[in-house]
Amino acid sequence: MKRHFVNSVSFDRGAILDWDEHPFTVPAIRELRTLELHPKVTFFVGENGSGKSTLLEALAEKLGFKAEGGSRIASPGTHAYTSPLTEYLSLSRTSNRPMDGFFLRAESFYNWATELDELEATPFCGGVLRSYGGKSLHEQSHGESFLNLLTKRIDGQGLFLFDEPEAALSPQRQLSMLVRMHDLVGDFSQFIIATHSPLIMAYPDAWIYHFGPEGIQRIDYEETEHYLITRRFLHDRHTMMKRLFADPETSEN
Repeated sequence: MKRHFVNSVSFDRGAILDWDEHPFTVPAIRELRTLELHPKVTFFVGENGSGKSTLLEALAEKLGFKAEGGSRIASPGTHAYTSPLTEYLSLSRTSNRPMDGFFLRAESFYNWATELDELEATPFCGGVLRSYGGKSLHEQSHGESFLNLLTKRIDGQGLFLFDEPEAALSPQRQLSMLVRMHDLVGDFSQFIIATHSPLIMAYPDAWIYHFGPEGIQRIDYEETEHYLITRRFLHDRHTMMKRLFADPETSEN
């Protein structure tokens, strides 16, 4: 447990002036106090709109990443917070400092790829694409560009925040991601990941936090809806399909 970069994130509830303002109306955010983070891998899971990406974004900003994602950390005093939650968060850190870092947002990865192209064309900044496979990310599939990010750009001793990385990856590529994650964890890295993927969240010994109507609760992998629904579907997909497509009026009769 000494391999942390960030031990925990806390919410200054007493500083909130308007609890009717988003995202403070979201139950998981509203009930947040202090959330302990695993030294290796922490997962945020829950339904769409449950607050997991909201907290991840604010946490990333608090760590100095741009809200749009990427690897650049702004200089002190130059980064304007964009999430209304960020300024109310505080972090408990160790004396360890990450040598690398990246905030991946699947929805804004296109913008990051465009920014890299612009840097590549800028005098004295050329060559940045070597860390991403040697060609523009726009010339690669989404999955290829993300795997190149993992295998060529990201290095050990890093702090990495991923928001729904499975959006870019086939099931086989998700397994490849787990292998690379495991290599990086073995090289003193820490991950915080918001995901819907039952494959990714199966990483051994990780902490899983469920964001729901009652707040944020730590649960076991086998308790997640993602695991339960997937297992039920694969065990008897025909019965599940019949129930999904059944006529409500016929079912009632």
